Amino acid sequence: MAKEELLEFDGTVTEVLPDGNFRVKLDNDHEILAYTAGKMRKFRIRTGAGDRVIVEMSPYDLGRGRISFRHRGDRPTLAPSSNPRRPNFKRH
Repeated sequence: MAKEELLEFDGTVTEVLPDGNFRVKLDNDHEILAYTAGKMRKFRIRTGAGDRVIVEMSPYDLGRGRISFRHRGDRPTLAPSSNPRRPNFKRH
């Protein structure tokens, strides 16, 4: 097997742990420890409990993985406030 041959699984984040680690329950009912991929950290893609993700795993260690994608789902959005944010400048 080449280094690039990774296994991909779908799962759900069940717990957010420190240092960018997550506990993920895969669709085949296995629970693994996963960390966020570098591109997700670079572009500040937030992942929270309950998010659907794709996890890449090495065939040598099936207890750890890397979260490579977070599905866009029905995430709760912040309610619009009655006091909208004002711009930092004034037009004359």
